[in-house]
Amino acid sequence: MYTLEPIAIVESPYKEKFAIPRQPGLVPSAEGRVVLQGAFNNPQCLQGLEQFSHLWLQFIFHQTQAQGWKPLVRPPRLGGNSKVGVFASRSTFRPNALGLSVVRLQRVECRNGQWQLVISGFDLLDQTPIVDIKPYLHYSDAVHDSQSGFAQLPPELMPVTFAPEVEDFFARQPNFAQLVREVLAQDPRPAYRHGQSDNRTYGVRLSDYNINWIVRNEVAVVTAVSDC
Repeated sequence: MYTLEPIAIVESPYKEKFAIPRQPGLVPSAEGRVVLQGAFNNPQCLQGLEQFSHLWLQFIFHQTQAQGWKPLVRPPRLGGNSKVGVFASRSTFRPNALGLSVVRLQRVECRNGQWQLVISGFDLLDQTPIVDIKPYLHYSDAVHDSQSGFAQLPPELMPVTFAPEVEDFFARQPNFAQLVREVLAQDPRPAYRHGQSDNRTYGVRLSDYNINWIVRNEVAVVTAVSDC
């Protein structure tokens, strides 16, 4: 029997699983924090880490863990219809509920005695438990002649616009506007909806706001924003 002890908790603008990018690096504007916990809140654990631009984060899929796993899954990149083995996918429903992501390290800082890593370009839900942190090494971790099966190319991006009634709000918050653009450009809808116009209104929590949008002529249109 093996026991995993979380060493940190993620503070993320992604407050729910829906609309989180399906891979790290797809939403560069997403910024969050890895907050060290307990005995690991120790600057000696982080000594030298600031020399690296990127990190590996190993984490627990804490919101899907209780739902278990299946040997076959339906990857969104295959339209949600074709099945592959769980080990040929990056499904969040895994035998041991463990995930692995590469993130950009912006800086290491201490706030009121709490050591934190400021990160960006990640795909982690708020309050995700981190179980390990390792530096990313370009010479060994980047395999330039690799093959990526059914996900050889990055996903196509969907154009995003803001309806007139929300333009002023986003004009006052350009950084948040960029985050919303990058998140919705991934088309978070179910895979079978991709490439289609859709009169349904979708909603997602990002940071402190509820964002509503529709898809019209294959363009995501943000129609409303409100406080959570």
